[in-house]
Amino acid sequence: MRTTRIYTRAPLASRAAVVLEPEPSHHLTRVLRLGVGDTLTVFDGRGGEYPCEITAIDKKQVQIRTGEHLPRECESPLSIHLGIAVSRGERMDWIVQKATELGVTALTPLVTEHCGVKLDTERAAKKIQHWQQIAISACEQCGRNRPPAIHVIQPLQQWLAVTEAERKFVLHHRAQSTVFASVASGAGATPESVALLVGPEGGLSETEITAAEQAGYSALRLGPRVLRTETAPLAAIAVLQAYWGDMRPE
Repeated sequence: MRTTRIYTRAPLASRAAVVLEPEPSHHLTRVLRLGVGDTLTVFDGRGGEYPCEITAIDKKQVQIRTGEHLPRECESPLSIHLGIAVSRGERMDWIVQKATELGVTALTPLVTEHCGVKLDTERAAKKIQHWQQIAISACEQCGRNRPPAIHVIQPLQQWLAVTEAERKFVLHHRAQSTVFASVASGAGATPESVALLVGPEGGLSETEITAAEQAGYSALRLGPRVLRTETAPLAAIAVLQAYWGDMRPE
């Protein structure tokens, strides 16, 4: 039987009584219909996890008691920072969820020339909270104990200026290089960090691609087909994990 996994913002310790926040409490009692005496696994994002037992339930809160800390991790040795233009509708939700499952360490939503999404300060803050919760839910499902950081929405130029990584890539269908092997060959030691830039539905402008290349990004395309903005980053992340991360063939 699959073990229920829950994230909490409360700092955890071994053999401790913990009161969960209203959101996970509601999920446990109203959605999963768990009760006193039921067991689950809880993590707080600081590493590892704790087996727990529900000890009390009231209208809005669930109290648990933790067992011994289990230092289990399934984080990739490759730190991937995805910078992607904000997409319309549910595309961004999909990208956040699947990128988390594939092991990204951080994700930054970007504003680019062809980005069709305009958000004021209040709506942008709500979107970040929404995407962070999607990432947390994905961690609960896939077994990760460290949710990726979802950074504030920022202009592409700002991201290019401040983002650091050993290897940097910008994806666009007009790039000459079509396979990661051509870039990886002769690159020396396996990198520990990668920055990956993906544009919006309308693509990055020539000016933006040039700016990325001047900032040290290698231009790549993923094969002969033009991939949608929600497909390209996931395919690229899988390739990166296969070359340098934890999806390499045994």
